[in-house]
Amino acid sequence: MTPAVETRGLTRTYRVGRTGTATALDRLDLVVAPGEVHGLLGPNGAGKTTLCRILSTVLLPTSGTARVCGRDVVADASAVKHSVGIVFGGDKGLYGRLTARQNLTFWAALYGLRGRAGQRRVDALLHRCGLAERAGERVDTFSRGMKQRLHLARGLLAEAPVLVLDEPTAGMDPVAAHDFRALVGELRADGRTVLLTTHDMAEAAALCDRVSLIDQGRLLVTDTPAAVGSLVSRYDRIDAAGVPAALWTRLPDLPGVVATDRLDDGTCRISVEQGPAVGAVLGELVGAGVTRLRTDRPGLEEVYLHLIGDRGMAVRR
Repeated sequence: MTPAVETRGLTRTYRVGRTGTATALDRLDLVVAPGEVHGLLGPNGAGKTTLCRILSTVLLPTSGTARVCGRDVVADASAVKHSVGIVFGGDKGLYGRLTARQNLTFWAALYGLRGRAGQRRVDALLHRCGLAERAGERVDTFSRGMKQRLHLARGLLAEAPVLVLDEPTAGMDPVAAHDFRALVGELRADGRTVLLTTHDMAEAAALCDRVSLIDQGRLLVTDTPAAVGSLVSRYDRIDAAGVPAALWTRLPDLPGVVATDRLDDGTCRISVEQGPAVGAVLGELVGAGVTRLRTDRPGLEEVYLHLIGDRGMAVRR
C-alpha cells in the first residue's frame, strides 16, 4: 500500500548571516499510513512546521525526498497540492474584511467549486465547524478560536485525502477543542490521513494512532502513544487514595517497590517493578481497605520531558 506521507533523508537548511547555516530538518525518515492520525511532537524550533510546509509544497527541501500519496512534492507539486489540505492557523491567510461565508466561497472557487455545488459545500463546512451562526460576520471581529475554526473549514474544502493540521486547537476554548477532536475522529472514519502537530500531550494521546517525537530536526522515535510511554520506565505506577499511615510506612520495604511519593492532591504514587510485584502491592492496598486505585505507565508528557528536557519551551536559534 502506498504511504500517505513518506520522507527519506529529508533535510532543510537555512542561511544564517553571510556564511552560517541552520538545520531545520536533518535527514528525516517518516512513513504515515493511509487513514492514520499521526502526531508530531517536539519543542519550538524542532522542525515540525518546516516539515508541514514541505509536505504542502510551500517550502522546497534542501535534500532528500518527500512524497504525498506517492507523488513527489518537488517533481509533481501540482498533484500534491490537490492531495493536501492545510491548516496552519493564526491570522495569516484570512481576509478580515470579508465574512466567513465570503472567505470560504472565495477559496471554494479557487478549488473549482462554484455555483450551487460550491455553496452546498461552504454551508456544510460552516455548520460542521461551528460557524453557521456567525457566517455573515466579518472575520476581523472573530476571536482567535473562531479564526482557527475557519482555517479548519478552509482545509476541508477540497476534500483532500491528507490533512495537515499545525497546532489546530491553539486559541480554542475547551468546548471548541472538544468539538475539534470529535471532528478528527470523523475524518479518520472517512478514511482521511491526518498529520497533527501539537504541544498538547493529552490531545496527542487521545487522537493519534501513532506519534513521532522530533528534536533539533531529527526523528527521535515513532510508535503508538502507549508504546512510546513504555520507553522511559521499567516500572508501573499505582496511584492510591486513602492509604492508611501504617501501610504507607511499610510500602517502601515491599518487594519490587522502587519509589513512593505523595502528590499535591494527597494521592500516594507507588512505582513498582513490572511483573508479579504489581499484583502483590495491589493486594496489600486492597487488604488495607484502599478502594480508590489506578494503575498506569508513563504518559506522553513524561516521555516528552524525558527525551526533550528543558528545551520544550525554548526557541532554538
